Amino acid sequence: MSAQAKPSRAEEKLRAFHEEDAVARVYDARLAARVWPFLKPHARFLWVSIGLMFIIAGTNLMRPLVMGDIVRHAGDSNEGAVLRDGFKLTALVVVLQLVTFAQVYSMQLAGARAMADLRGHIFDFLQRLSMRYFDKTPVGRLVTRATNDVDALGEAFASGVLNAIGDLLSLTGIVVVMLALDWRLSLIAFAALPLVLALVVWMRSRSRTANRDIRTKTARLNAFLNEQVSGISVVQAYAREASMAAEHDAINLAYRDANKRSIYYEAVLDAAIEMVATVCIASVLFYVSVGRIGDSALTFAVVVTFAGYIKQFFEPVSMLSQRFTILQAALTGAERIFQLLDVTETESATLSASACAPDGAADEGIALDSVTFSYKAGSPVLREVSLAAKRGEKVALVGATGAGKSTVASLLLRLYEVDSGVVRVLGKDVRGQDRQALREQFSVVPQDVFLFSGTLLSNVSMSDPHPNRDKAKHAFEKLGALELFAKRGGGSDDAWLDATVDERGQNFSAGERQLIAFARAVYRDAPLLILDEATASVDSDTEARLQIALEAVMQGRTAIVIAHRLSTIKAVDRIVVFHKGRVVENGTNEELLAMGGVYAKLHRLQFSGATTAAAE
Repeated sequence: MSAQAKPSRAEEKLRAFHEEDAVARVYDARLAARVWPFLKPHARFLWVSIGLMFIIAGTNLMRPLVMGDIVRHAGDSNEGAVLRDGFKLTALVVVLQLVTFAQVYSMQLAGARAMADLRGHIFDFLQRLSMRYFDKTPVGRLVTRATNDVDALGEAFASGVLNAIGDLLSLTGIVVVMLALDWRLSLIAFAALPLVLALVVWMRSRSRTANRDIRTKTARLNAFLNEQVSGISVVQAYAREASMAAEHDAINLAYRDANKRSIYYEAVLDAAIEMVATVCIASVLFYVSVGRIGDSALTFAVVVTFAGYIKQFFEPVSMLSQRFTILQAALTGAERIFQLLDVTETESATLSASACAPDGAADEGIALDSVTFSYKAGSPVLREVSLAAKRGEKVALVGATGAGKSTVASLLLRLYEVDSGVVRVLGKDVRGQDRQALREQFSVVPQDVFLFSGTLLSNVSMSDPHPNRDKAKHAFEKLGALELFAKRGGGSDDAWLDATVDERGQNFSAGERQLIAFARAVYRDAPLLILDEATASVDSDTEARLQIALEAVMQGRTAIVIAHRLSTIKAVDRIVVFHKGRVVENGTNEELLAMGGVYAKLHRLQFSGATTAAAE
């Protein structure tokens, strides 16, 4: 498709998904107030840095005076005085460099520590967001908030933006000294300030807008790259490399253009200030050489001193312009960070006992009572669903894809809040239970197994802050998978537990990842067990071996087995059949077959196909 071709509806939807909402305008003072709580614990470094700025400003003010003295004493042929002035200037430069080092170091130390605290706060906040928010938000966008945007804010400290305080101090001191030296020359130098101020005002909103656009395009690019790298196998399988490259080019060009606008405004301001400074110095020199010839009060030493102050006057002005650009990027990053932290879609609070539904029976394991639930408003996934399992009972949930089986598991773990009805675990309303305590009651084996980078031991024992090697080894033994994983070898009997797990466990087969998930559940040894299509990724031989282990794992536990393959639910006590978000049948395998309903139809379709395949 050419660059000028109209994008398809699918492409427009994709762009809308990756593009971010506009960030509301926030006053700089309000942003600074929100950053302060993260900076406050490290304020002692900040105060030291600001205190040193006064020393730096004072030292800088003395340099032109010393240089003027050198010129004056040289004109008088006073070699001793010139030598002393040279030592003074050297001492001033050495002190200035040492103090500048201490000032920059303490400022960056305060900033680095504050940004580390801010990143930790963002990560903690992400863990408190509801699953609904993650369902509709690209991962790359959230990663950008905790990385690029925090880095942009941290650059304000690393680049010494707060040194603008020192620049203002220097400017104030320079103005006072220049007026004391010659007020008429000072007025010539200051005549250009309104032009500089006008440039800064003109730049302010444009630079902030450009930096907002950079941050937005960065998030979009990160989200796109995250999606493409995660789905690279699908892209290659469907030969979509060229199409995805074209879309990447479009996103990348938008990111480039946003940076070009920011660079343009920065270059304009920097060049304009340099030009104004040059014109100002030229005007002063012209006035000195033409307008005040024969003025005995205006010695060569005074002119040199004054020229030095003019140069120093525009140095902080130029630095202020550079820091202004960095400040705009920092404030834009802060806007986006606090936009995330203002999200209200966090996990609901735990209700008081009086606000919860009455407790269930003493032997109740799990229960859903007239539960209706929707991922999107107006499209219920579960409709008035009621089911229960006694403690120690094993219940299978079966039905077609999209019938709502896996949603039940999410509601039991309180990953989502129900629209209406009550969900109880161990007889208690889940809304009144602490989330961590509630989820510690479950061992979950999902269909899509997620392994973290690390080792086999760290993945199997992820629920345990102090991994137990013997317990992990026993988990694999119980599953009959010890021999399979022990082949990875090592220097001792259990060295295979230290086998490396690459990102998302890509160095293990799908079946091996599923077995690791089973071992993780066995290791946790929780009273409630959820198996969500837990054998979907293993072959028939492995499934047969797992069946015996599963019976042992489920023994004495309340187990919810979500399955499409009916061959995996032989050991359950009862089967609940879902159809279009409702419970339509409930009973044992024999009872449901005798009914001749939905379950009997599913059973006939699956096992008649298996029989045909076996015959062939």
